[in-house]
Amino acid sequence: MNWSKGRGKLGLFAPLMGSWTAHADSELGPMTCTRSFESMLGGKYVRLGVRWEFADGKRKPYEELCLFGVRPDKQTGFWSFTNDGKQSQGWLSSAPDIDAVAICFEADMDAGRARQVYWPSQTGDGFDWAVESLTKKGWNRFVLHHYVLASDV
Repeated sequence: MNWSKGRGKLGLFAPLMGSWTAHADSELGPMTCTRSFESMLGGKYVRLGVRWEFADGKRKPYEELCLFGVRPDKQTGFWSFTNDGKQSQGWLSSAPDIDAVAICFEADMDAGRARQVYWPSQTGDGFDWAVESLTKKGWNRFVLHHYVLASDV
């Protein structure tokens, strides 16, 4: 996978553009998660649509709409909205402890500081994504997915 960034403040999303799929086990059982990144509004924003579907079919899918763009303070940030009514916003950060080229965003949530991180997978066929919470001992990972292009599934 080519992990080369494009131009401008949103160029960091170049390697993530397109639709990606992960299959994983979760506390609610096996699931499939699809993440679709696309440029919008003349390249001023990147839209991320996320859909988590659980294999048992008993739970409704969990969905997220996230916009990445440049905030009024000129920093890259995000605004996220989910189908359970929650919303969050945060800022571009770094995660050199995971990978030198990782794309990392942090946010202050009700339960404390959290981050989501994207980085190229070691298998070279996609990327890995994790969600972590900040503890007194450092970052605690509680979700890890491996994504491949949806067309390769």
